[in-house]
Amino acid sequence: MAYLADIFRQSPEIALFLSLAAGYWIGQVHFGKFQLGGVAGSLLAAVLVSQVGVHIDNGIKAVLFALFIYAVGFESGPQFFRSLGRHAIREIVMAVVLAVSGLATVIVVAKLMDLDKGIAAGIAAGGLTQSAIIGTAGSAIEKLGLGADQTQLLQANVAVGYAVTYIFGTFGAIIVCVNILPRLMKRSIRDDALKAEAELLKGARIYGAGEAPALPELVGRVYRIDSAAGKSVSEVEALTTSGIITVERVKRDGKILGAEAGTTLNSGDLVLIVGHRSGVLGLERKLGPEVSGSEGMELVVTTRDIVVRNKEFAGHTVAQILEATTNLRHGIFMLAVTRSAKRLELANDTVINAGDVVTVHGVQEDLQRLAARVGPAIVPSDKTDFVFHGLGLAIGLLVGLAVVRLGSIPLTLGSGGGALMSGLVFGWYRSRKMTLGNLPTSASTLLRDLGLAGFVAVVGLQSGQQAVATIMQSGLPIFMAGVIVTILPLIITMLVGRYILHYENVAVFAGALTGSRSANPAFGEVLDKAGNSVPTTSFAITYALANVFLTLLGPLIVAFV
Repeated sequence: MAYLADIFRQSPEIALFLSLAAGYWIGQVHFGKFQLGGVAGSLLAAVLVSQVGVHIDNGIKAVLFALFIYAVGFESGPQFFRSLGRHAIREIVMAVVLAVSGLATVIVVAKLMDLDKGIAAGIAAGGLTQSAIIGTAGSAIEKLGLGADQTQLLQANVAVGYAVTYIFGTFGAIIVCVNILPRLMKRSIRDDALKAEAELLKGARIYGAGEAPALPELVGRVYRIDSAAGKSVSEVEALTTSGIITVERVKRDGKILGAEAGTTLNSGDLVLIVGHRSGVLGLERKLGPEVSGSEGMELVVTTRDIVVRNKEFAGHTVAQILEATTNLRHGIFMLAVTRSAKRLELANDTVINAGDVVTVHGVQEDLQRLAARVGPAIVPSDKTDFVFHGLGLAIGLLVGLAVVRLGSIPLTLGSGGGALMSGLVFGWYRSRKMTLGNLPTSASTLLRDLGLAGFVAVVGLQSGQQAVATIMQSGLPIFMAGVIVTILPLIITMLVGRYILHYENVAVFAGALTGSRSANPAFGEVLDKAGNSVPTTSFAITYALANVFLTLLGPLIVAFV
């Protein structure tokens, strides 16, 4: 033990990464249908490691959490701002219900167990994982007019109650939101997250790394001209009405010719046709036999996102643009249109606005020609725009320092709330200016996973030893009170959401429930189960409200206990 303690004293980061490794290994173990997951596993492992004795700086915890919550906000900014308004009423009710039920639970438990104001406030801060209650409750205790010794004792009891209950406050929220909620709804978070994502994508499929459709929408084929001899390139391209096709290359007598619209095709010519699969089917009867390929007929096609900047195209329907740009769009296939990260239905009457992102498919030369006229292409990159995101994090943390006083009660977003709001705003701005703020999916995933699991592990390393020691000495009743305060408000809010607010999508519901308790580790597990950012919008709304509502509980508990 002394040897390990000396190692952790010299290099506390070893304890951190050891907790992460052991935690994710523990999180993979199944207990029947129950599974801890990496975040809860890291917390448990960190508590065990902390018994050796580890001192780790608060700054590490703050940095890790800021990275996590900023990345979450950045991914969800466009959806969040679209969801504000009447659609957010359910989330507002969720946050109010949890705060009220949490206050009532703490007061009732304190009365039944004859707890003093300090212990009760500490249980609220730890059981509801809202550290700001420590500050607001401490300030309220100072104003009670008690003697200095009594005031100091009650304020110390706030810290004791918090230390004993905080670990289960984190762990219990994961159990309810990740394990109990899906059983109540009788559906999995993952299934409903995919369902919601499909609705946002208008039925389009997002393929993962290494995945590709067995029946691609766009295909290329080489034909030997027979029955189409004497026809021009433009006439061949007009042979089908079931899907657009283009002649990309012509080979005659071993030489590659330009595929100009007026080029006449001779018998025996080889032509490379690229187009929609529905348009290519049956072309053998109209052109001639299909051949496996020929040297020089290979062609590389690319899919690119292009931002619409030219006013010539803004404000017009898809049909109007297609009709006016016959030459420009030759060899270009429009796959999708998105606006503020929301996919639009690609129909003839869909109006294209400035700032919309059009996903197109074609050869590089055609795409460059299109981008020169329409707007800049968004070239995929594995580089992160650190100027953009560094500024975003700095602004968010500055906002988190601001304090607004409601009477004697200080209200603040804190570093987490500030980073979340900044991430939301910068994510929304990125959706409007797609050439700025690149953050590859892999980088965002690392920020979220390392940030949250690392934050939770630091909490376990800092508080685990004290919490276990206090429970072993005299804290078992306090610990059990914390269990009730953690579980009961979540269950009440979950039942209200299910049977009164009528949440149907488990992923969205789980995001709202974790946010209403400002339960960041539980939200991280929800995101992991969902596999996409669907739960984030509802979480962001309730999280912002919970930071205010739960902070106000400190003075109320001191007043009513």
